[in-house]
Amino acid sequence: MFIVFLSTVLIVLIALVGNLIIRKIGHSHEIIMRLVGFSSGSLLGGVFFHLLPEMVAEKIQNFSFGLVLLTILTYLLIERFLFWRHSHDDIDHFHGQSKSIGYINLLGDTVHNFIDGLVIFGAYSIDFNFGLVTTLAVALHEIPQEISDMGVLLFSGFKFKKAILYNVLAASSVVLGAVCGGLLFSRFESLLLYLLPVAVGGFLYIAVSDMLPILREEKNKKEFLLNFFFLVLGALFIMAFKN
Repeated sequence: MFIVFLSTVLIVLIALVGNLIIRKIGHSHEIIMRLVGFSSGSLLGGVFFHLLPEMVAEKIQNFSFGLVLLTILTYLLIERFLFWRHSHDDIDHFHGQSKSIGYINLLGDTVHNFIDGLVIFGAYSIDFNFGLVTTLAVALHEIPQEISDMGVLLFSGFKFKKAILYNVLAASSVVLGAVCGGLLFSRFESLLLYLLPVAVGGFLYIAVSDMLPILREEKNKKEFLLNFFFLVLGALFIMAFKN
């Protein structure tokens, strides 16, 4: 499906933009926090305004909520043993450390983006508008994540051009995920229904485990409220695409 390919290529381009932003603004705390707030809201909006209602409408709730929990637990295990997770305020701690940290981060990012590709393909297979919303939710959280990932690569010793190349290659696994989704689900169409709870669990985990804690750590009340405003704005933006 051409629209799926176009959507995943858009994700890669957005990842590239996120990488370039870091050269222009560096680690501007205020701008990154606004992006984190908006992307957190978009993920939560995608879950509660689109994914969960669709999951219930498909009448698969007998096993789906258990699969949501299983997905959350799986993400926890993957992050613990594969991903090198980090907050935006912790990036400076990586300066001078081994490049292995950067490679671990790239591996985790590759796996994460591959799963995103599967989810995007599944969403478009169910409904065009549903696929669009899922793509937006993935795309909007990609910029702050890529800025953070880029920071880890730079501070673990990668040169800028090499870091941006590797980071974009890791982001490109979203296209591979979509292609594999097309090959897999064309033969096993019933598996598409399983992607809904997987998407719900994944989006919830990323928002609640990775992004909201970053916002919660803001000590300045005015800054926190501004970030919270962008969170609500992100959720409302996704809600606007509701059928």
